[in-house]
Amino acid sequence: MNIAMRCFATAAICCGVLPIGSAMAGWQRMESPRGTADVTLKGQKITIDYGRPSMHGRKIMGGLVPYGQVWRTGANAATGLETPVDLVIGNTNVPAGKYTLYSLINDGTWKLIINKQVGQWGTEYEQGQDLARVDMKVSKTEAPVEQFTISWKQTGPDRADLIMEWENTRASVPVRAK
Repeated sequence: MNIAMRCFATAAICCGVLPIGSAMAGWQRMESPRGTADVTLKGQKITIDYGRPSMHGRKIMGGLVPYGQVWRTGANAATGLETPVDLVIGNTNVPAGKYTLYSLINDGTWKLIINKQVGQWGTEYEQGQDLARVDMKVSKTEAPVEQFTISWKQTGPDRADLIMEWENTRASVPVRAK
């Protein structure tokens, strides 16, 4: 492969796009790594499975993640929430089960969307399947966060804060097991 083709291949891989029918047709598109965030509330493990994209020098909030549009809350396959126990997220009752998490982001505000559709690709969003939209508290991170991260901060045996961080933004919402 010549130098121009190598540069093109590198750019295509970084952007997540490869041309069909090219000399690189045997290559696979690189996806963001998967991550999990687990917390135990009332003796039950609650799990979030998500894609962890990186900034790679890009503007994230209001750029890659556009304001006013539903975002898949991660990358690639939809972000999944699985809970064996009923939860209260913010002020919203969430029955035990499996859900997909989306976000609606504007400058300084986040809404966590809890959606009943599961198993789909991250961009396959159906608003009619929303269980709820929950306000999240938004603040600045102490330092830039290169890779999108979802985590939990345990605040009691049946309580934790769900935290999402990327770029210079942190969004959080309290979660309680019923």
